[in-house]
Amino acid sequence: MRRRRLRKEVPHLEITAFINLIVVLVPFLLSTAVFSRLAVMDLNLPAQQSAVEQIKGADLQLEVVIRKDAIEVGDRIGGLIQRIDKTGPTHDFKALSSLMVLVKNKFPQKTESSVLAEAETPYDDLVQVMDTVRSSVTAQGARLVRAELFPNISIGDAPVRRQAGAALPATAAAKVKGAS
Repeated sequence: MRRRRLRKEVPHLEITAFINLIVVLVPFLLSTAVFSRLAVMDLNLPAQQSAVEQIKGADLQLEVVIRKDAIEVGDRIGGLIQRIDKTGPTHDFKALSSLMVLVKNKFPQKTESSVLAEAETPYDDLVQVMDTVRSSVTAQGARLVRAELFPNISIGDAPVRRQAGAALPATAAAKVKGAS
């Protein structure tokens, strides 16, 4: 008796469903991907204690203090240069920029500055002040010119401002009495 063998065909791989999935999935993943650009800025933190002996009389140590109600620009040794009061909900960054240009014109070799902020200063205000102190943009004819002002920025905490009605500490009160 003769036996018949059945021929079995090799099954073909059915990948059309997988290809359809890939065709839909790849554009979806590419369209929802977040492409971000990171900018890194080097900051120099101020020293714990600076030596007063190293400071020269004609040397500028620029400090920009961000307060709730104003921006105070001054020299660490010479004192306040100008106070720019807050106008409306934001600080006056145009006035700060023009003041920084004037200071840079007087001290063209200086590149260092300190930006000091109060504890409740919004991050956006801190970044805008740092950008304003670092460089300025001026219009010359039909083109904009970017000028470098004080690119080496140190950041820190603003000194605490004494309230008008606050009492002096005992040692300060004794010094005031002794002086009169």
